[in-house]
Amino acid sequence: MRVALIGQPNCGKSTLFNQVAGYKAETGNFTGTTVTFTESSVRVGGETIEVVDLPGTYTLAGTNPAEREASRYLLSEDVDLIINILDASHIAQGLELTLELLAMKVPVIVAMNMMDEASRMGLKIDGPALQEKLGVPVLPIVASRGRGVKGLFLKALSLSKVKVLNTSNYLLMTEDDRMARHKVAGGLEREFVTRGERRINLRDRIDDLLLHPFWGYVGLVLILYTFFQVVYGVGVLVETPLMDYLDKITQELILCLGEGKFLTEITVGALQGVVAGIGIVLPYLVPFLLGLGLLEDMGYMSRVAFLMDALMHRIGLHGKAIVPFILGYGCNVPAVMSTRTLDDPKERFVAAALATLVPCAAILSVVFGLVAFYLGPFMALVLYLFNIFVIALVGRVLTLMIPEDTPGLILEIPPYRIPTLRTVTQKAWFRIKEFLVEAWPLLIGGSAILALANFFNAADFFNSLARPFTWTLGLPPATGVPLIFGIFRKELSLVMLGQALGSMSFDTVLTSVQMITFTVFVMFYVPCLATLSALRRELGTKDMFVITGLTVVIAMVTALLSRGLAIMFF
Repeated sequence: MRVALIGQPNCGKSTLFNQVAGYKAETGNFTGTTVTFTESSVRVGGETIEVVDLPGTYTLAGTNPAEREASRYLLSEDVDLIINILDASHIAQGLELTLELLAMKVPVIVAMNMMDEASRMGLKIDGPALQEKLGVPVLPIVASRGRGVKGLFLKALSLSKVKVLNTSNYLLMTEDDRMARHKVAGGLEREFVTRGERRINLRDRIDDLLLHPFWGYVGLVLILYTFFQVVYGVGVLVETPLMDYLDKITQELILCLGEGKFLTEITVGALQGVVAGIGIVLPYLVPFLLGLGLLEDMGYMSRVAFLMDALMHRIGLHGKAIVPFILGYGCNVPAVMSTRTLDDPKERFVAAALATLVPCAAILSVVFGLVAFYLGPFMALVLYLFNIFVIALVGRVLTLMIPEDTPGLILEIPPYRIPTLRTVTQKAWFRIKEFLVEAWPLLIGGSAILALANFFNAADFFNSLARPFTWTLGLPPATGVPLIFGIFRKELSLVMLGQALGSMSFDTVLTSVQMITFTVFVMFYVPCLATLSALRRELGTKDMFVITGLTVVIAMVTALLSRGLAIMFF
């Protein structure tokens, strides 16, 4: 049995999926496309069912590739039942998609999510009456708390066995008439939803402050600063004793195997990759991803998108580019892939170019391991704010070079929610697992290769290739290898930097100016291989090379500017 979850963005669809799927979910692509979906096997009532989390969609009309693939998937014979998730606090919007689903020859269950939020807003929904009107089961749930989830899937299991089809009065409705659906959905809301008195609560007052035209940005800086302080504090607390212990193990291994031998160099090189992953990357990556998940689940990241959209429109940046911009702080790959929802090729190019400039979680290890650790978390925050300024400036230049209207961003601000430990840790684990499975083996292999190159004096060749950049930036010649290998994974640039310079105590081999220069260059230069692959799939080979060249130019200009400013202050 296969159950498909579908709903509009911010309806809590993925929260529901995570409640039943846990960490066992897998991500795949629809055949012949780069549009992704997530699926998992779930045990319900002693039976195993397949649950598929389809992309968030407002309509099945196919206004973008994600919607077209979701519609095509639902029409396939592989789907036995559809669970349509609605935001109970905005029922009319969700019902427009429901009316489309009712015309399909597949059993449908409507899950009214966020009933707790609807109650806070003074809304009372007559679920049984709405169920009778629609002709399909309508069940209340609170996915974030797991309330009603078990009953929902037990109902799905029972419906699939008896093959109950939809008996709605709306099946004969003209489905290509979106205005008609909008009118009917509004009528259903007026008929079955009673609006009580909504009182101004603490959440409203918080939004008055955090979305304020001035104080909202002050709050953003303070929240980011606190976030950086916490990540830095946890990272330093773990890194310092852990690195001391791992360094002792490395020295003992060298004494055991004998210094200067081929086997020793390769073994120690690989071990340094292991050490760097445990002692440098993970201490900062884990608290960062946990904190990012916390801000996302609380609903603050949507407010950040709102603030940044308003700010960037003033300098001519595309409002729609905010979505990949926000996604990029986790990983540039989904950020680039999200540009497929933009209809105009020029918009997609601008959005993808800007997405590659966002410092992802991998670059975080460089910023915190090099700048925050030695120069303080405030300097790391300055670099992130500088990054936002550069992205805004580049966006302005691109919109001048590629004349285009700057469309507004229709952004639904979700209510504040209290995150659950389970959902936050699961979200962080998915991202940490990517590092463990994909990045860490590259760190170990890259460290071993660098050790091999040093043993045969081949590192000078790679350093000479990068010498025009490192010389111009005032960096040691040995930094060439880390910059080259950093294209594979950005974490490699930091791990191999210590190996290339002969010490993980970077303050003994680099000046403060060099630390800042190196970090800024790494923030902007050539995207990692995974991002390059995403660019090629989404935009084509030509645009991939154009964006790559653009990032190199931006990296050189910003690194030189940062170097000049750092010389003045340091």
